[in-house]
Amino acid sequence: MPLAGNLHTAETVFLFLLVLVALFAALAQRLKIPYPIVLVLAGLGISFVPSVPRIPLDPNLIFLVFLPPLLYASAWNTNLREFRKNLVTIAMLALGLVAFTVWGVAEVADRFITALDWKSGFLLGAVVATTDAIAAASIAKSIGLPQGIVDILEGESLVNDATGLLALEFGLGLLLRNETPTVAGGAIRLLWLLGGGVLVGLLLGVVIAWLERWVDDGPVEMVVSVIAPYAAYLAGEGIRSSGVIAVVTCGLYLSRRSAQFFSPTTRIQILGAWDALNFMLNGLVFVLIGLQLPYVMTGIRNESWPTLLQYGSVFSLVLIVLRLIWMYPASIFASFVRRKLLKQPVERPQGREIFVLGWTGMRGVVALAAAISLPETLGDGRVFAQRNLIVFLTFSVILVTLVVQGLSLPALIRRLGLAKTPGEGPDGEKEERYARRVMLRAAIEHLEAGARGGTSGAAASEAETHAYRELLNRYRYRLEAVQGVGQNLQGAGAALQRGKELQLDALRIERSTLIELRDNETIGDDVLRHLETELDLSEARLTTR
Repeated sequence: MPLAGNLHTAETVFLFLLVLVALFAALAQRLKIPYPIVLVLAGLGISFVPSVPRIPLDPNLIFLVFLPPLLYASAWNTNLREFRKNLVTIAMLALGLVAFTVWGVAEVADRFITALDWKSGFLLGAVVATTDAIAAASIAKSIGLPQGIVDILEGESLVNDATGLLALEFGLGLLLRNETPTVAGGAIRLLWLLGGGVLVGLLLGVVIAWLERWVDDGPVEMVVSVIAPYAAYLAGEGIRSSGVIAVVTCGLYLSRRSAQFFSPTTRIQILGAWDALNFMLNGLVFVLIGLQLPYVMTGIRNESWPTLLQYGSVFSLVLIVLRLIWMYPASIFASFVRRKLLKQPVERPQGREIFVLGWTGMRGVVALAAAISLPETLGDGRVFAQRNLIVFLTFSVILVTLVVQGLSLPALIRRLGLAKTPGEGPDGEKEERYARRVMLRAAIEHLEAGARGGTSGAAASEAETHAYRELLNRYRYRLEAVQGVGQNLQGAGAALQRGKELQLDALRIERSTLIELRDNETIGDDVLRHLETELDLSEARLTTR
């Protein structure tokens, strides 16, 4: 009976949270504000209502249930080509900035926050040093940031978990066991966190990609795609490496290979299901952040509200300033390495772009879960008195970086001239037009060869010739439109009653050409996914009765 009661309570709470997500996400759309910001504020406001059920944030729920699929979805949608190009810049943020932030917070806490010493400040810095992949992906894209900045932000938030985890291990060792970390030990541990995570993610990705060759059923493949992030995370944590890096690696690898092993119908089903799942989990996460205020305030009894607000505001400002201070020399150094040593054709970073990168260091639920997971007692049995203040300051940083910085970003990028104008096409539009031309020309050459009897070696019959001509005219029209106007032809490729086999053959030529363009890095993964969706829809219309 108690089990049934607990299940009923959990079901009620889950339904309550889903209603909040749906209601306030719809409101965010009407207000034209990124929905994570509205959901956090909604949760914060609802937390003051006495009759609303209190929903504590369980760190295990975040790390084991929410985090793997959300990271997997972010990695799946990452442009691998741009990730590799920006790797030096990402490393300067994911490695250097994390270390600089931990050191800076420890120094500020030791000198200016009376309740904290250097060790507890180091631990606080480790908790808040890493940006959040969930927040970066959810907000940065929705406010019109240039794609180049979004690529760097996403790459940073996907990779910096390993250094954040290492800093957290060092901080706990300092505080609980009075251990002093060494440079050699830290380097070896970091290499294992990164290398072990990559190895596990790649191994699991190869196994899943091999299994996918024998499966072509949408529901089954959806189940496999949900299992993948959890298996990668648990395997990575099982060998004491980074579970997050394992999930990210697995997602990047399978996203790259999915162009070969997913059928068009299956891909449409899976991407639609993942869009819904990703939105639901994201929404629940941001609502839960806002609802944590009563628990954050529970252990703080000796400080007044004005003092706490001052602590939270000043500390959030310190964290923002530390990021901005690091961004300028790090961006210049990364640009020098890329241009002079790696011979990449990149422009020098502009001051306004560096400032926006520095302004978008958003923290999210992972930081709050890390703070809540801190032990309540020290190694010698004494109460960890600073824990409640660390949780409060972490909560304050999340609110400021998500809400204040998130709301200010649209006006900031317009002010700096980085916003897209209404008549401007999406990033990668030139690549997309080029890819369309190459794909259509390849399909036309294939059809012309077939009309001449080049594909089978025999002359085409009158009926076949008519079907070839009809389809060739459609493809030539599409090519002329792409060359002349360069617009997206959403209705192109509609099914014809006759010549269905020829159309499918031509679509497969387009698909193989598209994958070849991606593999030789003529186009990026984002362009491939966009055009691949059009091909999937066209092929699904032809194969579904």
